[in-house]
Amino acid sequence: MAKRGGFPGGAMPGNMNNLMKQAQKMQRQMEEKTKEMESKDWEATAGGGAVTVRVSGKKEVLSVKLSEEVVDPDDIEMLEDLIVAATNEALRKMEEENSAMMEQLTGGLGGLF
Repeated sequence: MAKRGGFPGGAMPGNMNNLMKQAQKMQRQMEEKTKEMESKDWEATAGGGAVTVRVSGKKEVLSVKLSEEVVDPDDIEMLEDLIVAATNEALRKMEEENSAMMEQLTGGLGGLF
């Protein structure tokens, strides 16, 4: 009958130490990449370039640029929609790059981190 529990030959504690070292290394790498991402910014446009929005890796809007032809006092809703669209696209770009970086770093362990 097989013995339950325990670690045959005492092998698991050594593997656990290696696992902990790898986890700590991965944590340091993630912290470095997070700082790197926070220092970057992304830009997106809407309305054929009529609205340009720049966001940071900290998910903050850094700037909004509007071309003169898009500023129509009789159609404020269109301008609002273009700003929202450009902002969402810039944030999507940032999130996409962040996800790709995390996937590369964790090697597909995304559910654990």
